[in-house]
Amino acid sequence: MRYVWATGTHQGRIRERNEDSVYPEASGAGRGPLIAGVADGMGGHVAGNIASTLALKVATEQDPDADVEIADRLLAGNEAIRERVREEANLAGMGTTMTLGLFHEDGTATIGHVGDSRCYLMRDGDLGQITTDHTVVADLVSLGHIKAEDVDKHPQRHLLTRSLGLGPVTVDTESLDLRPGDRVLFCSDGLTSMLGDGEIEEILGAGSDLEATVWILIEAANAGGGIDNITVAIVAAGP
Repeated sequence: MRYVWATGTHQGRIRERNEDSVYPEASGAGRGPLIAGVADGMGGHVAGNIASTLALKVATEQDPDADVEIADRLLAGNEAIRERVREEANLAGMGTTMTLGLFHEDGTATIGHVGDSRCYLMRDGDLGQITTDHTVVADLVSLGHIKAEDVDKHPQRHLLTRSLGLGPVTVDTESLDLRPGDRVLFCSDGLTSMLGDGEIEEILGAGSDLEATVWILIEAANAGGGIDNITVAIVAAGP
């Protein structure tokens, strides 16, 4: 299967620096295999940027056709952060989310996920969330303690239950069987905290130019407040 991809990242309107990272860094097209995804760092000062950049670099440094499972790629990123902290104690506490996809030539894809960056699949104009947020409020919703519509107002909505770099971690994985015309979206919470799924669906399905679509999403998140770094990667499946 042939893929077309586009990516973009922006620091937003409030933050002084961008602690997100994205892969690939440039738009492109070609047959699989392909790796794409996003990471959202945390840790204060420059540590968040170090964590997301390092983890994504390690997770993607082996070729997409290497015999490396997607979960093992994220676990390698986790260990790289922990090793860096052991070498530089002043970086203690840094970590990152990561949502990463491995797209194969046969049209299948595997998604690895830790944190609250998301993966969505758009098919036939309908957008569906593939990943589950690793947050306190997501757990509360699944347990029935709060309603989904109350998440955006909850004081712990950004509190993660899993991230890379802070200790042993479990990686969630999902498998996709893609069809021509499908679009897979990876994004940091800087997008989803500013735009609802309906708004994302409308923008993602409106244009054929993926790079333009990436920046329309980012600009819309900034127009909505831009309170966080905003990072987007889109992979479109072709014939």
